[in-house]
Amino acid sequence: MKNILPALHSAITIMTPLLYAATGGLFTELAGMLNIALEGMLLIGAFSAIVAVYYTGSFSIALALTILVSLALSSLLVITILKLRSNIFIAGLAANLLASGLTVVLSQYFFNTRGVIVLHRINHLKNIAVPLVKNIPVIGELFSGHCMFVYVSWLLLLFSWIIIFKTSFGYRLRACDNHSTALISLGIRPNTYRCAALLFSGVYCGIGGAFLSLNLGAFVPNMTAGKGWIALVVIFLGGRTPLGLLAAAFIFGLADAFSNYAQGFHHIPADFLLAMPYLLTFAAMVIVSVLTKRRNQAI
Repeated sequence: MKNILPALHSAITIMTPLLYAATGGLFTELAGMLNIALEGMLLIGAFSAIVAVYYTGSFSIALALTILVSLALSSLLVITILKLRSNIFIAGLAANLLASGLTVVLSQYFFNTRGVIVLHRINHLKNIAVPLVKNIPVIGELFSGHCMFVYVSWLLLLFSWIIIFKTSFGYRLRACDNHSTALISLGIRPNTYRCAALLFSGVYCGIGGAFLSLNLGAFVPNMTAGKGWIALVVIFLGGRTPLGLLAAAFIFGLADAFSNYAQGFHHIPADFLLAMPYLLTFAAMVIVSVLTKRRNQAI
């Protein structure tokens, strides 16, 4: 058990950016939009946080700036998708490419480098010892000792569940998928809720990106490494529900944590271990596709 607990503790940390991105993507998915720009939103958030902390030394200012920049990117998507009626997949792919190229260009401008940006004089995120919980055997070792971003991700997931399933806004948001004509007949504009969904996804991904870079204390070009794409799989694997998202994100976090810990075993090829999270993503996509097809046939 003592050997397993560190891996489980690490999995909770690793799953955090996935949970942020997947929660933001849940809003757009329920509104009838497959948002493939999650990857770009995460990346631009990670870079914005590093720039803000480098120049201000404040994590609070960094988080605020990150949210604003991510909102700017999601607002650009709102204009191109909802106003100009461009294809959502092409617009999302363009947003990802924009974030990837723009971070490199701005990195050269701000730091005179296109490589890794390291914060030498800034403290890393502090871990929080949760009162009462920290002294409970096993549970304390798992759920205590994480940074603020981890606990905030759980609170925002709960907040999202309330918004989506317990408010009139959530009911109308979910109606945008298959019942948009019913909303129009009631004088409600579906695009208003789709716009809100895209902005929600921008905010969540911005915070998730900030966690990626601030927790590492550095920015690495394309450091998201496909986490935005994996977040899309998390949404479908989790059955498009907040609790399902939490479980699916933990599964991917556990696979990533295991690949890190297992690199000490010499008889397992390192390339295979590094590819494990992506192999799991591929397997999950196949399983979800098969189950969806069978469900549709049964109907």
